[in-house]
Amino acid sequence: MERFIDQDLYARYLGVEICQWGEGYATAKLELNKNHLNSVNTVHGGVIFSLADSAFSVASNSRGTVAVAIQVCISYFKAVSSGTLYAAAREVSLNPKLATYLIEVTDDNGSLLGLFQGTVYRKSARVEELVD
Repeated sequence: MERFIDQDLYARYLGVEICQWGEGYATAKLELNKNHLNSVNTVHGGVIFSLADSAFSVASNSRGTVAVAIQVCISYFKAVSSGTLYAAAREVSLNPKLATYLIEVTDDNGSLLGLFQGTVYRKSARVEELVD
């Protein structure tokens, strides 16, 4: 998983840091800077989505089976302009071919900013077969 996480160049570009992971869960954080803000000086929705998606990716691939997203959605509840964002992904359903995850995105105060739900298709390939 360490190599899998390191190879996510987009997450690294944004500044996403995976803090913890294990079977069916992952946590991530992102320290905000001015490049994460939109034209009304709040965090761009795509940044929040990307943070949640990064935690989702790690959690869904954490069992060693390659998992690819087939459906995701996000709801936004609150805007912020500074600080650190956190994403906590947890598995809520797992079967041999499909798994579903809920990811909560919060701010420094623990306020819920967004809720992301994602479903993956679990392929027969192993994660270690795809990483350098």
